[in-house]
Amino acid sequence: MAGELVEFQEGTIGIALNLESTNVGVVLMGDGLLIQEGSSVKATGKIAQIPVSEAYLGRVINALAKPIDGRGEISSSEYRLIESPAPGIISRRSVYEPLQTGLIAIDSMIPIGRGQRELIIGDRQTGKTAVATDTILNQQGQNVICVYVAIGQKASSVAQVVTTFQEKGAMEYTIVVAETADSPATLQYLAPYIYNNSYIHFKCISHFCTAGL
Repeated sequence: MAGELVEFQEGTIGIALNLESTNVGVVLMGDGLLIQEGSSVKATGKIAQIPVSEAYLGRVINALAKPIDGRGEISSSEYRLIESPAPGIISRRSVYEPLQTGLIAIDSMIPIGRGQRELIIGDRQTGKTAVATDTILNQQGQNVICVYVAIGQKASSVAQVVTTFQEKGAMEYTIVVAETADSPATLQYLAPYIYNNSYIHFKCISHFCTAGL
């Protein structure tokens, strides 16, 4: 099936994208260095999906929703397709409550409502990450779940952000999805989809995404 997960002999997982009459094009979710001509590959019968659970709160995961913080596996009994249709505009609740970022300039001139999407754009070293992290830190006690997605950043930068969240108590309501600069391009591509489909579809009121480009 299009979008089906396949498993190679040495354990690498891939997603079937191009379905031809005589061949199937697969995108690897890994480096695939051990895959050779003649290696066997089997279909799993599952469309690309990830587990979802409240247990992801406070954890650091990769684009496959697997923990990378060294704190063990995350238990989950439910799954959600990576490419899931967004809820229709009729079924969504209208924006009625502001989201305080804690930054006076933003809250006074460009107020953000819970449920809205905002783009943080700027050149390097202009404070994009600082705006996102400060906003997340300001959500403590506000009944807001935050998902921070780091795409293509240095591992040291991601670790620094996670340490800041831990010191300030923000990891209690935050999920960090990280695919660093040395990650395969496929996983970096999938990271925003994981962000859209992780815990936030159950309870999340607002969320932020920052990407290192």
